[in-house]
Amino acid sequence: MLKKASLACTVCGSRNYSINVSSNAKEKRLVVNKFCKHCKKHTEHKETR
Repeated sequence: MLKKASLACTVCGSRNYSINVSSNAKEKRLVVNKFCKHCKKHTEHKETR
């Protein structure tokens, strides 16, 4: 089963993207370099629940 998670900007903290992740437990959270519309630049986005 898939769960919904958000990707939050590490600079401003806004949650810009939503993704589907597997419900299996994992050790690390996903970190992706994405464009933040609030910062107006590419920043790291970390997975939040």
